[in-house]
Amino acid sequence: MSKIEKMSILGVRSFGIEDKDKQVITFFAPLTVLVGPNGAGKTTIIECLKYATSGELPPGSKGGAFVHDPKDAHETEVRAQIRLLFTDVNGEKLAVQRSMSCTQKAKNYSFKSLEQVITRIKDGEKVSLSSKCGELDREMISALGVSKPVLNHVIFCHQEESNWPLSEGKALKEKFDSIFAATKYIKALETMHKLRRDQSQTVKECQVELRYLKHNKEKAQQIRDNVATKEAQLMASKDNVQQIESQIDPLENRLMEIDQKLGKVMKLDNDIKALDSRKKQMEEDNKELEETMEQVFQGSNEELQDVYQNHQRTVREKERRLTDCQRELERAGRECQRLNRVKADLLVEQGRLQLEADRHTQNIKSRDTLVRSLSSYLEMDGYDRPPFTSLQLESFHRHVTQRLEQEKDTLSQITADLQEKEQQKQQSIDEMRDKKTGLERTVELKRDMQGKKQQELRNIRADLQKLEGSSSRLQELENELAKAERELQRAVQSSSVEELRIEIEELQREKAELDRVQRRLDSEMQTLNTHTTARTQMDMLRRDKTEKEEQVRKIKSRHGDDLVSLLGHFPNKRELEDWIYSKSKEINSTRERLAKLNKDLASNEQNKSHIAAELRKKEQQLTSDEERFFSVCGSQDLEQDLGKLQEDLEKISKQRAMLAGATAVYTQFISQLTEEREPCCPVCQRTFPSESDLQEVISDMQSKLRLVPDKLKNTEQDLKRKERKKDEMMALRPVRQSIVQFQEKELPELRNRLQTVNRDIERLKADVEEQETLLGTLMSEEETAKACLQDISLMDRYLMDLKELERKIAQQSAKLQGVDLTRTIQQVSQEKQETQLKLDTTCSKMELKRKLIQDQQDQIQILKSGVNETKAEKLQLSSDMQKQQQLEEQCVEFTAEIQALTRDIREAKEQLSPLSVALEKLQLEKQELIVRKRQKEEEGQEKIGAIKEKVKSVSLLERDIKKYIDEGKDEYKEQKESELQETNTQLHEAEKQKEKINKEMGNIRQDIDTQKVQERWLQDNLTLRKRVEELKEVVAKRETLMKDMGNMQVLQLRQERRDAERKLEELKKNRSIALGRQKGFEEEILQYRKELREEQYDKADERYKNKMITMRTTELVIQDLNLYYKALDQTIMRFHSMKMDEINKIIRDLWRSTYRGRDIEYVEIRSDVDENSSAGVRRRVYNYRVVMVKGDTALDMRGRCSAGQKVLASLIIRLALAETFCLNCGILALDEPTTNLDRENIESLAHALVEIIKSRSRQRNFQLLIITHDEDFVELLGRSSYIEHFYRIRKNQDQNSEITKCSISSLSSYLH
Repeated sequence: MSKIEKMSILGVRSFGIEDKDKQVITFFAPLTVLVGPNGAGKTTIIECLKYATSGELPPGSKGGAFVHDPKDAHETEVRAQIRLLFTDVNGEKLAVQRSMSCTQKAKNYSFKSLEQVITRIKDGEKVSLSSKCGELDREMISALGVSKPVLNHVIFCHQEESNWPLSEGKALKEKFDSIFAATKYIKALETMHKLRRDQSQTVKECQVELRYLKHNKEKAQQIRDNVATKEAQLMASKDNVQQIESQIDPLENRLMEIDQKLGKVMKLDNDIKALDSRKKQMEEDNKELEETMEQVFQGSNEELQDVYQNHQRTVREKERRLTDCQRELERAGRECQRLNRVKADLLVEQGRLQLEADRHTQNIKSRDTLVRSLSSYLEMDGYDRPPFTSLQLESFHRHVTQRLEQEKDTLSQITADLQEKEQQKQQSIDEMRDKKTGLERTVELKRDMQGKKQQELRNIRADLQKLEGSSSRLQELENELAKAERELQRAVQSSSVEELRIEIEELQREKAELDRVQRRLDSEMQTLNTHTTARTQMDMLRRDKTEKEEQVRKIKSRHGDDLVSLLGHFPNKRELEDWIYSKSKEINSTRERLAKLNKDLASNEQNKSHIAAELRKKEQQLTSDEERFFSVCGSQDLEQDLGKLQEDLEKISKQRAMLAGATAVYTQFISQLTEEREPCCPVCQRTFPSESDLQEVISDMQSKLRLVPDKLKNTEQDLKRKERKKDEMMALRPVRQSIVQFQEKELPELRNRLQTVNRDIERLKADVEEQETLLGTLMSEEETAKACLQDISLMDRYLMDLKELERKIAQQSAKLQGVDLTRTIQQVSQEKQETQLKLDTTCSKMELKRKLIQDQQDQIQILKSGVNETKAEKLQLSSDMQKQQQLEEQCVEFTAEIQALTRDIREAKEQLSPLSVALEKLQLEKQELIVRKRQKEEEGQEKIGAIKEKVKSVSLLERDIKKYIDEGKDEYKEQKESELQETNTQLHEAEKQKEKINKEMGNIRQDIDTQKVQERWLQDNLTLRKRVEELKEVVAKRETLMKDMGNMQVLQLRQERRDAERKLEELKKNRSIALGRQKGFEEEILQYRKELREEQYDKADERYKNKMITMRTTELVIQDLNLYYKALDQTIMRFHSMKMDEINKIIRDLWRSTYRGRDIEYVEIRSDVDENSSAGVRRRVYNYRVVMVKGDTALDMRGRCSAGQKVLASLIIRLALAETFCLNCGILALDEPTTNLDRENIESLAHALVEIIKSRSRQRNFQLLIITHDEDFVELLGRSSYIEHFYRIRKNQDQNSEITKCSISSLSSYLH
């Protein structure tokens, strides 16, 4: 049984946020009372309990209103924490901690839940679990043993929602449904009905699918039979093909050997023809080469080689000299580049040194300016005329250093004086503060003593007040005791416990009889369930038999006409298969003829395409050769073009020789004219009349000599171009022969062959069309028969299945012999429900009798307890009256002590006032001294800093000046200027050397060009000698090949090849026929297997079986759902009516014992059943209302009762709900239960609550928590023996809520 023990609150609403503000409350059993004024934070206790247990925030506290306001705490973020220690339903200790935070934003607040921790204390060890809010809420509900609606609406109901039992109908229904947990059971009923409807639809769908799946299963079996037949035929065809291929392989190997030998023969023939062509071409090339040469060298090969090598050596020497000059020129160029780089580096260095010299001059000027400025600032004489010597600068630094020391000493003296004055003031302040603190501590101690004395005085006065009416109270107690004893005696005499026990025994015997009937019905239900499978199988077998008979009839009506027209009668499967086999043989023979025709047609088509391709290739080759020939020659007359080209070559060769000799002639003539003393014309030996004529001739020769190399170069290029063209035209002679061959012979032959092949193709196409028509007719008849074969096979299988079904039906009939087939599961289930209803009624009566016995015994026990309590109170009151004299003496003594303490406190406060004024004055004077000292220090430091900064600048400039002089930068600058001048001189000499080398290289190149003409003539002679040797080798090789070709038997090989080809063609023809038949079988097998892989045939048997099982099991599920629906519906009705009776009984008892008015006899809750038939679902919906009964009239309380009646009715209904639904959790919190009640009803409510506590006092976990501001109501509760202490809630001086534990005895003195 669960109960709460202790709770701590921090940072919630008006509770403080510091650790010292944490409030802890311990809950008593059976009653805990909290008292406090409005706004003290009483309701916050209920809100914290509700939030800790269910995680629900109070109404209207969204956005952080539940947490202490950050503005009030002067914080940006405030954190709150609630910790609750409680015992769960299993008696284990648990602690839950919920934390949250509220952050102040710019315009609003941000609320956030922080860590949620639950700690379980087991065997002295703590096990903590940190989880999300939803998981923690579920764990708390499980631990407390009540649902969340009961926690929110009954146990910890908020003050603002305390009158919910009299709210409007929809809201009231929602709350009662959630408390009764009716919603989930109604949803369960709806779910069952929906499942039953869905399962019924599933059965209908299964029946439709089963018909389709059954057809697919039978069709799939027929296809598998066809596949087996075709696979056997395919294996036989493959064996035939394998035998044919074993004969083809040796023939193909022999043909390959013959082709290899004939290939060698053709290769030899082609090589001989190629050598003949090459020999003829080489002879013509040698003849043409001899004609192009001016003369042929007459010496031997060795002499020709020596002449050529000597000429090569001369040319190489000149080229070597040219290479040396090139290297010298490169060296000179590199030297120029090096000198230019050195010059550039020197120019850069010169610029850098000039820049440093300018900076040095500027540094000297800046230093002198700073020295004059600082000396003027410090009023120093002798530093106003720069430039300054080193002695002047040293003197300047010495004087500045002395002046700095003087300034520092002055600043230190001023600071020390002010520091001494500040210390004196601080000493005076400390003495004054110590005196003030002593007086304040004295006042505080005396005030504490005064508070304690006042509290003791109040307690004594409260005790005296209680004792004032003790004598009258003692008489009242004696009267009450006599009255209670009389009531106890009457209750014992009116008790009917024995009669009720006899009635219970009779009900127990009736219940035993009903139990036996129920067990018998259970056994019968089990027997029926055992044979349900056999009966279901019997129904399935009979349905299958009817369906198969119908299928046989349909097959006969569907295929009867077609089969009779083909065979003359309706056959069975064997007769139809034989007819199809004979038709297949006829089709195969037709296919073989068609395949042979198609093969011949394909062969002719291939031959045609080959001839056409060859014809196109020849025509393209002819067009290409003609274009090539025309692009080179420009016409079709090759020999004429070659003659013209030869004449041009001779002219260009003579021109080249003339130009090659002109260089030497002009050079010799110019040298003669310039060197001789009396020059004359080298040609006509005529002297020149004047020097100007001579110079004109020399100038003319020199200009012509300068033009000779370019003309010679152009002539040689033209000569090479003409020679290349001649070579190209010589290479076109074979092309010209090929063109003639194509035009006159090869192309006409190919065109004739193509026409012949076209005529053969037309004839074969006509034969193929005739055979295809015949084949189509035969295949149509075969397809018709095959289409019927599938259904005929299926019909045979149906007939076999019918025999099997009849056998199984007989077996199932034998199993069901002796079973009562007249009683069904539904009938037995109905009897069970009726018996169960009687059994429940009997149990309810027994429970009611036992409750009556318990109520009578409880009433007697309550009366006995009242007698004992009255006796105990009487004894206690007699004892207290004896202490009255002692308490009066203590009251006088404490009053005198309190007055003396009040005088002492007043005198101490009078002494504190002047001390505070004097202390404040001293603190102001000390602050002024501190400010003045800081100003003096800042002024002195600023002056010293300025002097140091200027001295530092002067020192930096002097360091740079000294560094420039020490490094000798002026001498280094002069050195670099002299190096630059020397580099310019070396660069000029290098340029002159480079120009000289260029001139020498021009002369060497001119000599090499002159030697090139002689080299070409020598190369032509060497080429001619080499070609003659190659011609001899070609003739010898041709004779060798002719000899090898004569040794091969060419005619015998060709005849053997023709015989082998004819035999191989016949075998391949037979193989093609067999492969065609094999391909037909494979295609049929693939088609059948493709059909089997289709979705409707793949796993058709398994799908049919699974679907049948699904349908049967679904039908059983529907039957079970009907039973469960009825059982749950009846159980909900019984539970609801039983709980409502119990609640209304408690409400009537509490109302009659509490309400003092006579206008309302009692109050009860009415639950009206609304039978709603929505979408075919019959379900009960309960509409709740609270009524007040006056005589025989029941009126709705909502809108007709007063505010006090409304509060009292709501309170009583919550008490009744807690009594009914909180079996595992005896906690109930009442927040301001006396609101709107008059004094008489308040007193009756107090007595009723005391009675409830008495009746529940035997329950260990019963806890009643009452929060009120009415201390009279608490005093009424305090008269019982169930409350010794209560909690008082009030605001402290920081306006934070504080909880204080008080004795109930102190309440009377407090009120007094």
